[in-house]
Amino acid sequence: MSGIHHVTAIAGHSQKNFSFYTRDLGLRFVKKTVNFDDPATYHFYYGDETGRPGTILTFFPWEGAPEGRRGVGETHQTTFRVPQRSIGYWTQRFLAKGIKFEALEKRFGEPVLAFSDPDGMALALVGVAGAADEEGWSNGDVPEEHAIRGFQGVTLLLEDATSTAKVLTDVFGFRETAREGSVIRFVALGDAQGNVVDIYEAKGFLRGRQGRGSVHHVAFRAKDDAEQESMAAKLISNHGLHPTEQKDRNYFRSIYFREPGGVLFEIATDIPGFAVDEPVETLGHDLKLPSFLEPHRKEIESVLPELQGAA
Repeated sequence: MSGIHHVTAIAGHSQKNFSFYTRDLGLRFVKKTVNFDDPATYHFYYGDETGRPGTILTFFPWEGAPEGRRGVGETHQTTFRVPQRSIGYWTQRFLAKGIKFEALEKRFGEPVLAFSDPDGMALALVGVAGAADEEGWSNGDVPEEHAIRGFQGVTLLLEDATSTAKVLTDVFGFRETAREGSVIRFVALGDAQGNVVDIYEAKGFLRGRQGRGSVHHVAFRAKDDAEQESMAAKLISNHGLHPTEQKDRNYFRSIYFREPGGVLFEIATDIPGFAVDEPVETLGHDLKLPSFLEPHRKEIESVLPELQGAA
């Protein structure tokens, strides 16, 4: 199994972020926890019913974060899969809700509806043939037939694709499948969700600057610790890259490294998953803390902004 496990981004106002992704886009609020390294900040997880790898978009909502700047060395856009026939539904929904979007375009033969979230994060819906047969989750507002099916993938904006492409193909099992202008498409075998990485070569562009509306990192899947360890060994021996020690994130175990183009990559295990500390039926209902922060629950809850509609 290969592909994207999750994408983590930086938001501003926590309530606006929560409302946009759960109500406007219809994603499930899978987990309400905190940034383990900065527990005065929420860490939100959105996805499908169970939070399967390849469906999870996560956020650190830092209220005072400055606006980010898109540029080289950053994730340029994050894309979701929807059935091809659903693009019209989403266009009308965006109009009704006042969500800014761009003119419909085609990329690699598929219709793409680009838009932004309240913090300016670059997103797009991709109409995918066959996505109608994939499982969708409905929030009761967005009909299941039109629901987002998880990620299509990400577009990386890089000065040069060569070294990053070697990591994608050698370590993560992607393969180059097509080129369109300055964009090179890589596709992974396995689940359809999150199996696309596009590299947009943009020589001479300004470097990006992380902030509100930026992707913090892209996480790729490892089925377990052994596969993660094997990937880490390849990074070291074949690419001269040195990932961090493993960090326990409760719902997966992670290592991190900067790929050659400057984007922060993570390798996250599929196990144990998001139902490890609460039933699937009530995912996202309560604030969940790792055991080392549980003794500080009252203090943490006192500084976190109140979140309406999450319970």
